[in-house]
Amino acid sequence: MNETQRAVVVYCASSSLVNKCYYEAAERLGKLLAEKSIVCINGAGKQGLMGALNDSVIRHGGIIKGVIPRFMVDAGWCHERLNETIITQTIHERKELMARAARAVVALPGGIGTLEELAEIITWKQLGIYNNPVIIVNTNDYYGPLLSFFDKMKEEKFLMQNGQDLWKVVSTPEEAVVLLMSFFH
Repeated sequence: MNETQRAVVVYCASSSLVNKCYYEAAERLGKLLAEKSIVCINGAGKQGLMGALNDSVIRHGGIIKGVIPRFMVDAGWCHERLNETIITQTIHERKELMARAARAVVALPGGIGTLEELAEIITWKQLGIYNNPVIIVNTNDYYGPLLSFFDKMKEEKFLMQNGQDLWKVVSTPEEAVVLLMSFFH
């Protein structure tokens, strides 16, 4: 994976049980990434928002690169039609490869795994390990409680840096892509 000029990591849910509005946002993001020739890098899943995102990028002629640990491939979770699939031994190796391969991170709504990935990349950014943009797509105000918690961290001096230096929040995939395009130029 060396096309970092216009590549973005997308964190999102693999659950198939979520509200339709989240699927629609994932599909719109996939279409927009394909239309703007932005390579989409994610966890290579075929279910939930990740599957919807991957299918949309493929349907609209874009490029998808997936990074997935061997145990997830063995469990049958890997999307079969990606442009490139990298199989790692561990989740930690997966996350590091994805972060190094892209110029930005976008977080769509997701569960514990997405939350963990988002918290880790923000921590890396705060520590200076990761210096690229992090965009939180707050579809249906999904991240509202987390953003309030971040505000509480700042109030109580557990988070010294202004969050806007660590992440940007948008409401739609369209706003996320506008931000991405401004970062890429």
